Amino acid sequence: MSWDNNSGGPWGQGPKGPKGPQGPQGGGPNPPNLEELFNKGREQFGGELPGSKFLIIGALLAALVFWLFQSVYQVAPQEVGVELFLGEPKDQLSLPGLHFIVWPLETVEKVVITENQTRIASVGGGRASDEEGLMLTGDQNIVDVAFSIIWRVTDPRDYLFNLRFPEEMVRKASESAMREVAGRRRAQEVFRDDRAGIAIEVRDIAQTIMASYDAGVTISSISIENVAPPLEVADAFDEVQRAEQDEDRFQEEARQYAATLLGQARGQAAQLREEAAAYKDRVVKEAEGEAARFISVYDEYAKSPEVTRKRLFLETMEEVLSTSTKIIVEDGASGSGVVPYLPLNELRKPAGSN
Repeated sequence: MSWDNNSGGPWGQGPKGPKGPQGPQGGGPNPPNLEELFNKGREQFGGELPGSKFLIIGALLAALVFWLFQSVYQVAPQEVGVELFLGEPKDQLSLPGLHFIVWPLETVEKVVITENQTRIASVGGGRASDEEGLMLTGDQNIVDVAFSIIWRVTDPRDYLFNLRFPEEMVRKASESAMREVAGRRRAQEVFRDDRAGIAIEVRDIAQTIMASYDAGVTISSISIENVAPPLEVADAFDEVQRAEQDEDRFQEEARQYAATLLGQARGQAAQLREEAAAYKDRVVKEAEGEAARFISVYDEYAKSPEVTRKRLFLETMEEVLSTSTKIIVEDGASGSGVVPYLPLNELRKPAGSN
């Protein structure tokens, strides 16, 4: 059907009159006859549209470029590629570099094999959307555990096709393992006493869970970043912590005081032992000296008994009579006797005394 007809075109019946730029009634111009223009152009170019061959060649080249673009792919250094033939993965992995596949029969999936970090925390630990870090301990306390999972892909085929959301599975398995371990431990162990042991145990349990699903994931380590009480009981928990710290401080001060007293007592005991040993040595030396002196006297006495006996008698009498107030006058002394009024007692007083 022609776009132009004698009825005045697609906009309705035109005014009667001779054809021209404007009808006799002053109406608008008539629209061009597209079919006639198309026919005239085809006749002018010998029945072919201009550039049709170039259009076909260009379309083919564009299709070839698109196919090459889909068939050639590059694997980054931190990735490996898994090629699929009709949706089934091949056994061989694509290492970093350029590779070629026959698209669309073959496709490729890329997997990052470097270590990944997944962090789990609750409202107080950085994620306000849930409370995944809140856990119940074995002594019926609630703790807020913030920890990170370091994991990497070790089997890209299992990682891509055995689980729909493997990264979320790593999160859930690690969270479940942490809840299990925390449920068997006291809150104090989770807070500070055994964090390293808890992290190792959680890693082993989470790895066992991932291995049971053939997820192709290896959990390298679990890092417990922070453990805190829930916000609602944080103040009370801080009071308990301060009381425990005071208890530890008092115990440490008591131990230091006891150590100080024990050191002083040991010092005094050592001093007494030294004094006793010195006294013992002094007494023994004095006894040995007295014995040696007695032996020497005895040796002299053995040489001249009469002289020694008289000397001992005189020394003994001198020692005895030196403290006596009696004055003995021998018979036969010069004169007719002792003067009756001689102040003998005064004569015995020291010269300077009154």
